[in-house]
Amino acid sequence: MSWVTIIWSMTASACLTLAAIYFLVWCRRRTAWADLLFTLISVGVAAFAFCELSMMQAATPAQFATALRWGHVPTWVIVVSLVGFVRLHMRTGRPWLGWSICALRTLALLLNFVTGQNLNFREVTHLRHVPFLGESVSLGVGVSNPYMLVGQLSLLLLVIFTVDAAITVWRRGDRRQALVTGGSIAFFALASIAQAVLVFWQILDWPLTASFFFLGIVLAMGYEMSRETLRAAQLSDDLRESHQRLDLAAQSARLGLWTWDIARDEIWATDNGRQLFGFGKSERINFARLMDSLHPADRESVSHAFAKSFNGNGDYESEHRVVVPGQPMRWIAARGTVEFNKAGKAVFMRGVSHDITERKRTEDALKESEARFRTVADNAPVLIWMAGTDKLCDFFNKGWLDFTGRTLEQELGNGWAEGVHPDDLAGCLKTYVAAFDARQPFTIEYRLRRHDGEYRWISDHGVPRHDSEGDFLGYIGSCVDLTERKQAEAEASRQRAELAHVSRVSVMGELSASMAHELNQPLTAILSNTQAAQRFLAADKLDRVEFDEILKDIVHDTTRARDVIRHLRALVKKSEREFVRVDVNEIIGQVIAFLHGDIVGRNVTVIQELAPELPLVLGDRTQLQQVLLNLLLNAFDAVGANRVRDRLVTVVTAMASSEMVRVAVRDGGVGIPADKLEEIFQPFFTTKTEGLGMGLSVSRSIVEGHGGRLSAENNPGPGATFSFTLPAVVQN
Repeated sequence: MSWVTIIWSMTASACLTLAAIYFLVWCRRRTAWADLLFTLISVGVAAFAFCELSMMQAATPAQFATALRWGHVPTWVIVVSLVGFVRLHMRTGRPWLGWSICALRTLALLLNFVTGQNLNFREVTHLRHVPFLGESVSLGVGVSNPYMLVGQLSLLLLVIFTVDAAITVWRRGDRRQALVTGGSIAFFALASIAQAVLVFWQILDWPLTASFFFLGIVLAMGYEMSRETLRAAQLSDDLRESHQRLDLAAQSARLGLWTWDIARDEIWATDNGRQLFGFGKSERINFARLMDSLHPADRESVSHAFAKSFNGNGDYESEHRVVVPGQPMRWIAARGTVEFNKAGKAVFMRGVSHDITERKRTEDALKESEARFRTVADNAPVLIWMAGTDKLCDFFNKGWLDFTGRTLEQELGNGWAEGVHPDDLAGCLKTYVAAFDARQPFTIEYRLRRHDGEYRWISDHGVPRHDSEGDFLGYIGSCVDLTERKQAEAEASRQRAELAHVSRVSVMGELSASMAHELNQPLTAILSNTQAAQRFLAADKLDRVEFDEILKDIVHDTTRARDVIRHLRALVKKSEREFVRVDVNEIIGQVIAFLHGDIVGRNVTVIQELAPELPLVLGDRTQLQQVLLNLLLNAFDAVGANRVRDRLVTVVTAMASSEMVRVAVRDGGVGIPADKLEEIFQPFFTTKTEGLGMGLSVSRSIVEGHGGRLSAENNPGPGATFSFTLPAVVQN
């Protein structure tokens, strides 16, 4: 056998072998169209190699012309397939240029069969024999066919098309593919064009060997395809490893993976997925078998979910119960995605299922708990609200809604604030927000509009809510109607004021003799001075200096009488309580001056131990005077039985603490029985033969109304001490 036959046969065999391999690859993966085109190119090169071998071994011009004519068929296959391969494998190439190449090559194929013996010769007149590889081979000689320029132009455009595509791939960053695939096609195609021109235009005495150049293209493409195959194998290994990791993760998470081949109605599932539905390991699963495993009440909803995914965007989601004989019922949650073909028909669905039985039990328990809470809240005799972490209310019970006469939607968020009295709203919200930010309990009182339009006083108590892990969830609060209590407190306050007034009037009764004496002295002095002035005028012996002194005495005594009457009127007058800043030492001095007559009449000595620079207190001047008046009169009574020199009463002021002022009245009397130290403050309790027994009770009420405390204790020596405290005014 000659070397020409061996070499060309081996070239064809190599191409056919590659074609068979990649044809099998395409059969296993029908979407890999580049593999099919490579198969056609390899078959075309093998066929063209046999045509070249036939031309070199032709015995007659007719045999040479026939072999050359049929050689254009595999050439058409090679050129058209190369255009498609570049477009699919390299994912680039100008479409118009590719279609132009295919059209020109098809035109050249038609001209090959209708314009002469073939596209290259109108007529092969004779053969020439030239030595090649140690033997003689045939070369055709004849009349050239000018239409062969069409075929050569198609090959030239193929080179341009490939070079342009390679440049695009190079710019895209895949330089290896640009050089190996694009460069080899362009180089060997250009080389085959050059050799064909030189041979058919009888410039080169050499047989046509284009199959070698095409073989170079096939080998380069095969190398690139093998790399793609190796990379696909690597990806397959990576995918298999990924699947293994996914299966391990799914088993760890107790997830069931499944795939439904809709066309074949076959469902594949992992072992865990089969266990979830009670399927055996080798049991065939289809849609009907899947539906049989579901609770009858859930089958319609699951079917509807499948139909919705087929007709919608392909997303499937459902929760359903699974009934397995001999096992407790389980809740399963499933999610999946539908894969559609080009016609828009559902072909596959892939998804995952997992057991949510515990979650459902927890949800049911939570719903039951919420139902119990709503039942309790709606039947509670108080108004209940809840707010989330955003400070917006998200719950109001039936009691609240019945009270306000509004709907839940109207009250949610900040809607409830519309019912708060405008004068109370700012303070209410300020307290609410401050407590919420500090996450501390709070209690506020404000007026809330009832369904009949009346504003009612309510006490709102809120506490923060936390979950089992201590995370802040918001607030829950309860409100009670305080209107009746407020009215009762107002009535009690009015009655206490009446009682204090009665007590003051009673004290004035006790001081009537002293008051008469206090008024009698200045009035007598005024009368005496007036009579003396009249005598000076009648005797016509006016001494202006002495007369001026008489007038000054009259003014002094008149002022004294006026002050006594003014203090008396202030104590007897019924007026509203008015809190102002007052000096305790000053009030003590005023009360002692007012009691001057009683002090003198009883032969009592009052000692004042007043602390200097004592801070002011906030209080009602008249009521504080009443307290001191009661305590001093009681002290005077306590020392009344003592010898004159022992009738001592001491008034002391000092700071009880950094925030409280203390006033004490200490006497040297007989003291208070130990079991009566608290009883003496009870209403109507008295040790006097003439008295209402309300003085100390009213005094304690007044002091407590000022934020202080009135108490009594026996002295280490004789007598007792009554003391009370008052909050000092904070100096800014």
